[in-house]
Amino acid sequence: MIEPRFPITADQIDIVVADFYAFIREHPGLGPVFAAHVTDWPAHEAKIARFWRNAILFERSYDGNPMAAHAAAGNVHPGMFEPWLGLFDMVLRRNLPPETAAAWSALAHRIGRALRSGLVDSTTSGPPRLR
Repeated sequence: MIEPRFPITADQIDIVVADFYAFIREHPGLGPVFAAHVTDWPAHEAKIARFWRNAILFERSYDGNPMAAHAAAGNVHPGMFEPWLGLFDMVLRRNLPPETAAAWSALAHRIGRALRSGLVDSTTSGPPRLR
């Protein structure tokens, strides 16, 4: 059995995901972006919880492609990741011990940087932007 990236339970992951999307639905900037694509919130939350259980617990229960999904959405822009991550960090701190929240936050920020970079690269032409 593969050890998780950090100590957390599947139930804690589910709680964080549900709390996060409760805030997302009320967020003036991010709420409409999600609402344009999510018609079944429980199914979406279950899918995202599987994503995180795969990323953290190595359950291999998620079969999606986050980069393709965000690129195909058409209304997800690189500038949205900062408020998304800020809200996610707040939810992590509300629901988890500090060490667990910090570890999950670091992972979320790495994934966010990759997604943001992928969206920038997919929406620009010409030579790649080096940072």
